[in-house]
Amino acid sequence: MANGINIRELILEILLEITENGVQSHRALLGALSKYQFLPKQDRAFITRVIEGTLEYRIQIDYILNSFSKVTVDKMKPVIREILRSSIYQLKYMDTVPDRAVCDEAVKLTQKKGFYNLKAFVNGVLRTAARSMDEVKYPSREEDLVQYLSVRYSMPEILVIRWLNEYGEEVTEKILADFLTEKPTTIRCRTFRYDQNVIYKSLVDAGVDVKPAPYLPYAYQISKFNHIHALDAFHKGKIQVQDISSMLVAEVADPKKTDYVIDMCAAPGGKSLHIADKMEGYGTVDARDVSQAKVDLIEENLNRTACMNVQTRVQDATVFDLDSEFKADIVLCDVPCSGYGVIGKKPEIKYRATPQKQEDIVILQRAILDKAANYVKPRGTLIFSTCTIAKEENEDNMLWFLQNYPFKLESLDPYLPEELHCESTGLGYLQLLPGVHKTDGFFIAKFRRK
Repeated sequence: MANGINIRELILEILLEITENGVQSHRALLGALSKYQFLPKQDRAFITRVIEGTLEYRIQIDYILNSFSKVTVDKMKPVIREILRSSIYQLKYMDTVPDRAVCDEAVKLTQKKGFYNLKAFVNGVLRTAARSMDEVKYPSREEDLVQYLSVRYSMPEILVIRWLNEYGEEVTEKILADFLTEKPTTIRCRTFRYDQNVIYKSLVDAGVDVKPAPYLPYAYQISKFNHIHALDAFHKGKIQVQDISSMLVAEVADPKKTDYVIDMCAAPGGKSLHIADKMEGYGTVDARDVSQAKVDLIEENLNRTACMNVQTRVQDATVFDLDSEFKADIVLCDVPCSGYGVIGKKPEIKYRATPQKQEDIVILQRAILDKAANYVKPRGTLIFSTCTIAKEENEDNMLWFLQNYPFKLESLDPYLPEELHCESTGLGYLQLLPGVHKTDGFFIAKFRRK
């Protein structure tokens, strides 16, 4: 209990929002932490770790629970299921929390939520698990590789099978292991307007741990801060929270000062703002998205950073805009995708994957690419990107586009750091893989209109 807030009850409410109501984990967590900004840093860190860990390790946690409970996880009431899941995570992965405290708090929360008759059940399962955690018999790698990898790295078997077929055992295991590693916050310093050394000093003076990010000299990885909005560098628009893979899009786009750029699916605006900064305040970036709510996210970033050469509008990317035909020097087409490349930051993605969703997303992507192609000037550029590692969304869509539209690929090598150069970048595309590269999973292709 902190400031009248029951921390474990708050954790339960956030988990139920994600698992039962379908809210994205980062939004549910950010919303709660913003609402309770007054909580001590230690409590906020505890909430974040338990939420993220419980989601990341859910398949493994459910396997453990089914080893100790006569009632299988899928038959449990949602409240009890999430109380037990978060408790098992603490028992197995958080040595700083005494086992007795985990069990006692879970029983108290069970009663508080009106499940008095299940107190003994929760208590029995957790105390047995606390005593016998090291005795759980996990699947054998030799007998069943798919089940072993699924439980070991808490990944649904449908995705394990997919990546084993596409990338092989060694790379698949690197991907799965990377998804479970801690991900620091990555920021881009807005060096067009501010001195990077001054930004660095302001972060360090605020007690932030700052390390150079891979691949790009103007990016840092930061940690040990309480809330990004409390940092002076963020508040004054000197930094932008943005992943390295996303920053590479602007590098590959290579805009000129006079360019007119259309960003088809721009929210929350990181790529649009980066392009605008690279244009040093000149030209125009037309940042579009499907709803006013998404456009509001873009404008929030624009207002904070006082960026003047970005304009926003509500525009469904699947609906053709005749006024934009053949107008753009550059079109950014960062399409909606399965999101498999960012499972390390949004773990709920892996539990919502289905073959039907995969088919639907490819159809949507092609509809957007079809419209985007018609906005590009002769000799203009189209940048196609996703935050996934699914080949039908990336390489297959790239080949489909080349076969159906008057574009050719253009080498990425002049725009990328040398350590990312490979056979495909010379051709015009790059598939970044977690655990293989020092980024999220991400795909970038550069097309030039003939």
